[in-house]
Amino acid sequence: MKETIKIEKYYGSLPGMLKKYGKVSRSDCFCGKNRKEFEEWKSGARKLLGELIGLPRMESCALEPVLLERISLEKGISREKVLLQVEPDTWMPVYILIPDGEQKGTFLALPGHMGAGKYSVAGCGEIPAVRKSIEQFNYDYGLRLARQGYVAVCPDCRGFGERRDEALQGDEPEQFLNSTCFQLAHMAEPLGQTVIGMCTWDFMRLIDYLYERKEWDVSELGCVGFSGGGMQTLWLTALDERVKRAIISGYLYGYRDSLLVLNGNCSCNYVPHLWEHMDMGDIASLIAPRPFAVQSCRDDHLNGERGLKNVFEQMEIVRSAYELYDKAELLFHDIREGEHCFHPEIFEEIPWLSTSDRK
Repeated sequence: MKETIKIEKYYGSLPGMLKKYGKVSRSDCFCGKNRKEFEEWKSGARKLLGELIGLPRMESCALEPVLLERISLEKGISREKVLLQVEPDTWMPVYILIPDGEQKGTFLALPGHMGAGKYSVAGCGEIPAVRKSIEQFNYDYGLRLARQGYVAVCPDCRGFGERRDEALQGDEPEQFLNSTCFQLAHMAEPLGQTVIGMCTWDFMRLIDYLYERKEWDVSELGCVGFSGGGMQTLWLTALDERVKRAIISGYLYGYRDSLLVLNGNCSCNYVPHLWEHMDMGDIASLIAPRPFAVQSCRDDHLNGERGLKNVFEQMEIVRSAYELYDKAELLFHDIREGEHCFHPEIFEEIPWLSTSDRK
């Protein structure tokens, strides 16, 4: 016997929410006409965004770094595991991949979803489940950078890897690869914080550590991330000018299509009141005029139903900021065929990266 009835018409909330988005969105986008006005807007925009994601509510403390291990990872590369205190009683494990001999510089390599945090980014293919994620998404961009001569700093962001909260603290593949962003959002938002705010704070503290340690060249510190790692790269680079160059893959598109219509995305994407103030391109424009590369896949479902058109609209916002500085050549958009995936060829094709770093 059938236990339900067929509902002929549904009265969901999305149509009304879309109309509301159209009325209130981007109230604080840049509307000036010159570089001076943009610089003034940039200062206020950073303050506003920091408040929205809860940065003023984060607590500073001594980093108290602990070196947990140092091993020879493969010929020419050693790996350290360091533990940092990013807030009182809140710790972040980090893999640091260190090439022997002359180095090209330093990159933060931030993790995305379903890759077990630092394990995939640092190329831990000896773990079978991680190896599958690496093969699916080319997730080992930290190791790839180390093989090219960069110091690659690969942290666990909150809720990933060794920082998973109680709901997923297990060794089964679906637990090990996954993250507790959902649980973190439920803990954070009633306290005036957000998942991306906590992650941004943690990576700012990681940069503090690199500056304090003084072992590696951070004068042209880079940051790279795919998918959720791209989100983290976006926010960190927009808000912290110590990041001098950034590469975002699989994460730059309009909020309406990709996070309002596609409203089943991870909780870490959502910031209360954000859409009233800015779209993603507005945030990314804060990176100008630093070297910035974006990688988009043509059939990435996260682009939304309009596909690359949704991406191009945001890139135009960013490009307008670079043109104010006469630095359009420092903005690189790499378009690839296929679905949601990182394409490591970008490391060889970014003009500003090859020009500044190839020996």
